[in-house]
Amino acid sequence: QVQLVESGGGLVQAGGSLRLSCAASGTIASTDAMGWYRQTPGKQRELVAIITSGGSTNYADSVKGRFTISRDNGKKSVFLQMDSLKPEDTAVYYCYIRFLPTFYSDRAVKWGQGTQVTVSS
Repeated sequence: QVQLVESGGGLVQAGGSLRLSCAASGTIASTDAMGWYRQTPGKQRELVAIITSGGSTNYADSVKGRFTISRDNGKKSVFLQMDSLKPEDTAVYYCYIRFLPTFYSDRAVKWGQGTQVTVSS
């Protein structure tokens, strides 16, 4: 019932910038947090950035000072501004939402389909 649609990935040279967008739709009673993970072959999916319903943010050490996460006022979209990109940022980036489907449901997590970010050296 809940879907996440991502956009904004692509190929960029080192030092360049990209802006990822993710829009959530479906049955969402409330949103706890939205954010971005990334994954490369042979590695676990790692948290890149998260923003909670209260507006607090957290970033992976590797992206602090370079990436900025934000959301819209309706808390149904999340964005990741990526500046000063490095080759090691190359990965598939996945949007996620942690939410309450209904007020009688357990909290759940939904993942986007992923968008490829490739940074050339």
